[in-house]
Amino acid sequence: MDFMALEPSLYTVKAVFIVDNDGNRLLSKYYDSELYPSMKEQKNFERNVFNKTHKTDSEIAFLEGMTIVYKSNIDLFFYVVGSAQENELMLMVVLNCLFDSLSQILRKNVEKKWLLENMDGVFLVLDEIIDGGVILESDPQQVIQKVNYKADENSLSEQSMAQHISQKLAITSTVLQSAKEQIKWSILK
Repeated sequence: MDFMALEPSLYTVKAVFIVDNDGNRLLSKYYDSELYPSMKEQKNFERNVFNKTHKTDSEIAFLEGMTIVYKSNIDLFFYVVGSAQENELMLMVVLNCLFDSLSQILRKNVEKKWLLENMDGVFLVLDEIIDGGVILESDPQQVIQKVNYKADENSLSEQSMAQHISQKLAITSTVLQSAKEQIKWSILK
């Protein structure tokens, strides 16, 4: 057995995908470009995984040399894929974080309709949890906090923009007033 294959790595997650109850892809993100380089190979892998798992009650599957943890809910199947040597518990933590974060964002309506309507938020959640196959966060509360911060940061309405400008003007006015007072007292001394 090759020693290099057993070395620990930060690159834990090979892929994450969500399919509907017919096995159709709704979201997928592959972090290992050598694993399934083409869209056709990815969809074939997802179909094989779905066919093996959609009628079982277990949470872990081994297929094509990959460790796969999964969860189903109403009309969705969530999958997190790692290498054969990967710790199933770590993959399950990622899966639970993804599911719990989406559950909060979708207000407990984790089903196909709501997922498709909020796909931008779903990708933000996924990007906060995993980056390039490296697990960044496993606490759903932290993920939600970061996603909400980014959502607020990126979507400034006219009213919030006006509030932001007025806050900056108030700060600038206070700084100028303080500078005037300091200059006045330094001249009077």
